[in-house]
Amino acid sequence: KMENVHLAVEDEDLYSGYNDFNSTFFTEELENDIGFQQALRTSQGRRPLVRLNISFAVCDTVNKWILSEGAARPMTSIRAAGYTSTMMRGSTFDTLGQHRGPAPPLEGKNEDAPEEKIKIMEKKVNDLIEESCMAYSSGTSQLALEKAKEARRKEQAVVRQREQSGTADHINLDLTYSVLLNLANQYEHNEMYPEALNTYQVIVKNKMFNNPGRLKVNMGNIYFQQKNYPKAIKFYRMALDQISNAHKEMRIKIMQNIGVVFLRMGQYSDAITSFEHIMRESPNITTGYNLVLCNYATGDREGMKKAFQMLISVPLGIDDEDKYIPDDSSTNMVIDAIKNDKLYQMERDKKAQAEKYIMTAAKLIAPAIETSFASGFDWCVDMVKASQYVELANDLEINKAITYLRQKDFNQAVETLKTFEKKDSRVKSVAATNLSFIYFLEKDYDQADRYADLAMNANRYNPAALVNKGNTVFVKQDYEKAAEFFKEALKNDSSCTEGLYNLGLTYKRLNRLEDALDCFLKLNAILRNSDQVMCQIADLYEQLGDLQQAIEWLMQVISVTPTDPHILAKLGKLHNDEGEKSQALHYYSEVET
Repeated sequence: KMENVHLAVEDEDLYSGYNDFNSTFFTEELENDIGFQQALRTSQGRRPLVRLNISFAVCDTVNKWILSEGAARPMTSIRAAGYTSTMMRGSTFDTLGQHRGPAPPLEGKNEDAPEEKIKIMEKKVNDLIEESCMAYSSGTSQLALEKAKEARRKEQAVVRQREQSGTADHINLDLTYSVLLNLANQYEHNEMYPEALNTYQVIVKNKMFNNPGRLKVNMGNIYFQQKNYPKAIKFYRMALDQISNAHKEMRIKIMQNIGVVFLRMGQYSDAITSFEHIMRESPNITTGYNLVLCNYATGDREGMKKAFQMLISVPLGIDDEDKYIPDDSSTNMVIDAIKNDKLYQMERDKKAQAEKYIMTAAKLIAPAIETSFASGFDWCVDMVKASQYVELANDLEINKAITYLRQKDFNQAVETLKTFEKKDSRVKSVAATNLSFIYFLEKDYDQADRYADLAMNANRYNPAALVNKGNTVFVKQDYEKAAEFFKEALKNDSSCTEGLYNLGLTYKRLNRLEDALDCFLKLNAILRNSDQVMCQIADLYEQLGDLQQAIEWLMQVISVTPTDPHILAKLGKLHNDEGEKSQALHYYSEVET
């Protein structure tokens, strides 16, 4: 068995021979090779060149050809672009071809060609569409409509030009669609509804246009504006059928439109079906509020509760306001920059709208969902406390107290408001303001003054609290101090009409008639056709001795309250003082009748 086994000799090198090579191929040391250098010096190394048997004429011709071409014959059969095996003496390789000189000028467009004319016309149409849209955005609807009509005329001229040049197959359908859609929109904005509907019909009936179903929503909107509700629902449903489920947001908006139309028609059950579908698929505040209204209209208590719970469960998608509180001094500038930017304003408006809808819904359904309005308010408060709108619970409690006031149940109102004395400063200020007003009406001026101070201490910028404090000082006949409180209220809120009216009365008591008149004239600009304000202005003009102005203002009062006997008697007196006996007799007789 060991016959074919060969053992290695101990002195045998297993890796010998790998470094052996033929020295003939080693050319790096030829200069130092003595044998090679000796061979070059022999007669074999000086062998004369072999002469070619070619006539001089032929050689001269070949040389001329080589010089003219600028390159010799390549060594291989494959010649790369721009490269040669040899180059002329003194020539350089020009990669960019600059030796050829500048490129020839581009050929100019022939504007007389039919296709060029059509392109120019199409550009003018696009420019007109853009001008129409810009005019509408700037508020000039009539100019926008004129531009849209002109664009339509020019677009029709382009189509005729295409047909005459035999290129009708290349009609720009996108341009036609844009022109018609803009024209229909401008008709709609100018309340030319029949023309808008006809233009939309042209687009919808053309099978070559894509997605014409969406335009049926626009047609439904026009029918809604015309109060043709059955037609509006028909077109909304047609649009809904033609829009695929992939466009979920569009379908939800159409469903919302259908629900609103049913609400306008008084078909509350159908509206509830639409709104409930939306609240399941894509809930939003507006739809939730509409659902509450529909259930309230049907008198469904459980439906109202369910709808209110769905309303307060709608996510607003607003980040926590803690991001606007700086962590350290280095972030103050960033916080100041973003605190009043458009995004923050949008979030604030969205939240304010949601709170308004929830408060309105709670006040609406509270008396209807339970046997008493107090129990209904308590249920709403409990639901709100368990939601993301927990801060609204206190506002609902205050509204509960205000409802007691409207029912003239002052004891319950006071009891409810007193529970807020230990709450946070904002709620405490509101509750104390209402308590101060209640005690002022009951002529308990000490308690009114006490709660006015409490409201001011909780929130010095509360204009209602300042007005209440001014009232308590006014009844104590400290008119100068009262005027200061009323002016401070106006400084905090320039639209505080109560403060402006009371300031005018205070100036009258101080005999500052011109200042009082200025206050009431400002108030008249805010509260148009207020008989109380106009009576005060007339009285001030009478005290200033301008009886004609007093008569004119009383005539304006008569236009608002034509049968007020006190105003008629006052007019009779003023005309009598002016010596106009017949006019005085007329107004005195009106008082007797």
